[in-house]
Amino acid sequence: MSDYDSARRASCRPESKTMSEAEMIMEEKLRKKKEEEEEMWREYIEQRKAQRAKEDEELRRLKERQAKRRAAREQQEAAMMEYKRRSEEQRAREVEEKKIKEAEAKRKRLEEAEKKRQAMQAAKEKKEMEPVRPNFSINKKEAIDMGNALGTSNLDKFANIMHARGEMGKTKEQLEEDKTTILAMRVPPLQIEGLSADELKKRAKELWERIVSLESDKYDLEDRQKRQDYDLKELAERQRQINRNKALKKGLDPEALSGKYPPKIQVASKYERRTDRRTYEDKKELFSGGFEAAYDADLEKIWEEKMMAFKEREGPKELPKWDPENPKNKQVYDRTRADYDDDDEDDIPVPVFKPPEDFMMTPAPPAREPEPEPEAEEEEAEEEEAEEEEEEEEEEE
Repeated sequence: MSDYDSARRASCRPESKTMSEAEMIMEEKLRKKKEEEEEMWREYIEQRKAQRAKEDEELRRLKERQAKRRAAREQQEAAMMEYKRRSEEQRAREVEEKKIKEAEAKRKRLEEAEKKRQAMQAAKEKKEMEPVRPNFSINKKEAIDMGNALGTSNLDKFANIMHARGEMGKTKEQLEEDKTTILAMRVPPLQIEGLSADELKKRAKELWERIVSLESDKYDLEDRQKRQDYDLKELAERQRQINRNKALKKGLDPEALSGKYPPKIQVASKYERRTDRRTYEDKKELFSGGFEAAYDADLEKIWEEKMMAFKEREGPKELPKWDPENPKNKQVYDRTRADYDDDDEDDIPVPVFKPPEDFMMTPAPPAREPEPEPEAEEEEAEEEEAEEEEEEEEEEE
């Protein structure tokens, strides 16, 4: 070994000793940093475990609350379905009773009408059978009594008018039903069992005479209807001509008095040379208002102009705190936020269905056959959808 090498080694010894001390310090710092990181990770893991346990406990409570709400909802739905079923049955019974009452009233009304018609027919036949007396005088009272006997009094006429109006409001099915009922009452069944040939001929002759009599009455009534229609048309034309002459005498339009409403009041003389083409509203404005109306209109216009100028000069003004229109006083409700108390396990109120008291007092009708239950797959799908929706709401909260 040369002197150069020995000198070099001697010079390098303190430097290597210094580097070893720096490395030890660095290693110590790295070790401390690693221990701090490990301690921090242990604390984080413990906090995460506690947070996870808290979340699991909250999820368990929410699931229990969900099960409670589902059970309460099922009970309420069952009570509501029972109430709805009994209400429908009661409504059906009421409708059926109403139909029976209407049919009974209709039958009684038709029977009364048939009795009245038969009485009128009997009175008419009795009158035809009486001998003709050409020389006689009828007082007003006797005419009224005779009209009452024949069923042609004023009350009967008004009753017939009301009956006709009721008939006009009926449907085609109701008219057919009335026709069937009346024919069943007027045309009794033929009882020809056990009759001989002579008796059958006699019955056929009676029916033929009845048909001839009815056809004669039908022809007389049709002829009478034609004459009455002609008289009504003639009277209506006479009334129209009378109204036309009255309107011409008053200086009105010839068709003024023929309408549904009386003519409007004329505010100008009918003897003016020039025909006034203005409408009634234009003429009416000439006599309404005047200077006072114009003065009020000017005041209103001036007030509006000054108010607009005042608002433009003042500009927009902040609303005071006590003003309900202030946006700060309007609270905004956040539907996505839900607060739960640790003490109260049932924070969300479940709606309670309570049927009315009169429904509870009425006895329950006989039970019907149970309705077919829905398929199990549909129930499972609905439960899964409900759970997914609740989990989404929990995540949003």
